[in-house]
Amino acid sequence: MLLAAGRGERMRPLTDATPKPLLPVQGKPLLQWHLEALARAGCESALINTAWLGEQIEARFGRHVEPTHLTGTASAAPKGASPAVALRYSHEGRDSGGALETAGGIVRALPQLADVFWVAAGDVFAPEFVFAPEAVARFKASPQLAYLWLVPNPEHNPDGDFGLSAQGLALNLPKPAPGVTQPPRYTFSTIALYKRAFFGAAWCAIPAGNPAGVKAPLAPLLRAAMDARLVGAALYTGRWTDVGTPERLQQLNSDTRPPP
Repeated sequence: MLLAAGRGERMRPLTDATPKPLLPVQGKPLLQWHLEALARAGCESALINTAWLGEQIEARFGRHVEPTHLTGTASAAPKGASPAVALRYSHEGRDSGGALETAGGIVRALPQLADVFWVAAGDVFAPEFVFAPEAVARFKASPQLAYLWLVPNPEHNPDGDFGLSAQGLALNLPKPAPGVTQPPRYTFSTIALYKRAFFGAAWCAIPAGNPAGVKAPLAPLLRAAMDARLVGAALYTGRWTDVGTPERLQQLNSDTRPPP
């Protein structure tokens, strides 16, 4: 599931007429980088939630993205190329009048998702991240309900979000207080694996499908599951940017490093 429902207030005026996931990063719509990575990993389908200007996202990517469309070439895909990715949509703006926040949006789409599924925000640039099938297999075999990829703290989030134990568990650590020493906190990349059970009644009060269109954040659910030692995590040190301001977008488009 790729999260693409936000308004992108901090990106205005760029997002007044274009949804943030379609803003160009190094010659491609931002969301396309995730789609290409999923295709390389052998993912056969993806679901995109939308709200603000969501019709543009469906018009851009359609229902079935071929490898040639992802790369922007007109030639036939070579032998052994990445598979096509079937696309589905959860139109929160059309169905509920607006974005439902992260947990509300995931639960809204839950009937269309597998028992184990990836989630990544469509406004995050992580061109080297691999949606590895091996990670899915390890997660399925574990008792964990969620598995997060954390990143070193960027300038705009110096205190981080969650801790990371030596055993590979995400930790619900309080924000650091002056003069108090505690383990480091890292920033949640938004990239994660989840089991459907994480959004079940034991952890989430919203019925599957979110028929009432309840808006709900994800962090409280994660923190509760962390306290129960049911959230794993790893530190990701590849390129990662939360494309949250026009300045960060400009910096990315000025980056001369070759794409993966």
